[in-house]
Amino acid sequence: MGGRVVRGIRGCRHKYRPIVSQLVPSAAPRDVALALRRAFGFEEIYVADLDAIAGSSPALAPYSSLHDLGLRLWVDAGPSDAASAAILEAADVEQIVFGLETLRGPAELARAYERYGPRVIFSLDLRDGEPLGARSTWQHGDAESVVDQAVAAGARCLIVLDLARVGAGEGVGTEELCQRIVRSHPSVEVIAGGGVRGIEDLRLLQSIGVGGVLLASVLHDGCVRREELGELAGRR
Repeated sequence: MGGRVVRGIRGCRHKYRPIVSQLVPSAAPRDVALALRRAFGFEEIYVADLDAIAGSSPALAPYSSLHDLGLRLWVDAGPSDAASAAILEAADVEQIVFGLETLRGPAELARAYERYGPRVIFSLDLRDGEPLGARSTWQHGDAESVVDQAVAAGARCLIVLDLARVGAGEGVGTEELCQRIVRSHPSVEVIAGGGVRGIEDLRLLQSIGVGGVLLASVLHDGCVRREELGELAGRR
């Protein structure tokens, strides 16, 4: 947000401030990404472009600087339809995230899969367990109904993210939902995020079949060690 990496606080974006991290004194995206790679060996970075999600143009310069580090990018820049993600395709973004918060509906998600194929990741954006965005276009369904519609549209990898949990350090709160999705759609990779407290949360998510987890605050606060993440990765 505003050209700086910010710390999320329960999805209340007016409260977001530049990150204070044990890993790096800077909040510049390139500096933070480099620190994360040095500390944990990450080769992929998930970017929530909050200004773009709010309606501004995507922040292409930071994407380029992260690519220059050799990182693969997952970017949510708030695309509302398939056509609006063309700028991300042109910027060589490896994984284009279509979030429920801004997406116009399952028909546009289907068009996105037709146009961009496996580069598309669907994000099930929730607040306190309730789906965000244009609910009417998703038949006013609950979270699992939205997932069913997204899978029917072509989703093969999806993020489950409850914004009310982001930065709160209270756990992701979606473990049961993630487990039901894994059971209902075994061919779909589920990525969880928001509120991870430490390695035990990651072990639990892995045990129920979650394929990956978005991490931020827990890394900057020093609550997870590289060797712990390596142990989990070795079990995949």
